[in-house]
Amino acid sequence: MYLVIAAKRRLLQLLAAAAFLLLLVLLSRSASLPAASSSRLLPVYEVDTKEPFVAVSFDASWGAEHTEEILDVLDSYGVKTTFFLVNLWLEDYPELAKEITARGHEIGLHSATHPDMAKLSKEQIDRELNDNYALIKETTGFEPTLFRPPYGSYNDALIGAVHEAGFTPVQWSVDSLDWQDLTADEIVRRVTADIHAGDIVLFHNNGRHTAEALPRVLDYLQQQGLQAVPVSSLLLREDWYVDVNGVQRGYGE
Repeated sequence: MYLVIAAKRRLLQLLAAAAFLLLLVLLSRSASLPAASSSRLLPVYEVDTKEPFVAVSFDASWGAEHTEEILDVLDSYGVKTTFFLVNLWLEDYPELAKEITARGHEIGLHSATHPDMAKLSKEQIDRELNDNYALIKETTGFEPTLFRPPYGSYNDALIGAVHEAGFTPVQWSVDSLDWQDLTADEIVRRVTADIHAGDIVLFHNNGRHTAEALPRVLDYLQQQGLQAVPVSSLLLREDWYVDVNGVQRGYGE
C-alpha cells in the first residue's frame, strides 16, 4: 500500500512539473505577440522601414560563460548590437559590461532586479528604471535610452511610466529561444525562417549555442542584403507611433 501511495505522489509531482514547464513556454510565446487592442499601450516589436536593417539584441540577466565568444563573433563581422543589462548581472560582471561598451555596443535597460514589472506599482517601476540607469552609467559610462521589460511582460502602466521617464520600450519580433538550450541548427532555423527588414531579434548573452549559431545568422542576413544594427539605429527618431500590431511607423507614411 505504501508503494502505491508513493508512486501516485511521484506521478502527481511529475505532472505538476510538466504543467509548470508548459506554462513557461506559453508565457514566452505570448510575450512575443502584441495585443490586438487599439487602446493598449505597446512597446516597439518591429519597425516599418525602407532601410535594409535588422536589429540584433542580447538580454543579460544570468551567467557570462559565452559572452566573450559572442563579442568576438560580432567583432569578426564588424557588427554592433544592443545588450539589455540587469543590475544583478552588472554587479557580478562589471568588467564585462565595460568591455561590451568598449567594443562599441549599445546598452539598454532591463531592470534592476528582473521582476515582472507589470505587477509593480508606479513607485516600484520608477525605482527599477532609475536604479538600472544609474548603475549602467556608473559602470560603463553609457547613457541608455531603451528599455526591455523582463520576461517581455508589460501593461499600460509600465509602458506609460517608461515613456514618462524618457525611455523607449522595446520588445522583439524574432525570438531565438536560445535560452531553451536549442541546438545551433534550431536557433538558425528559427531566426532565419521569416526574417525581414525592420525585425528585432532576441538572443541571450549566455545561450549555450548562441555563439555557434550567430555566424550563420549573420551570414544569412548578408546574403539577403540585410544589415545587423543596434536597436536604436533601427528605430524611427521623430514623429512616430506604434500601431496595434506593435509596429513602429512614421506619421504620414
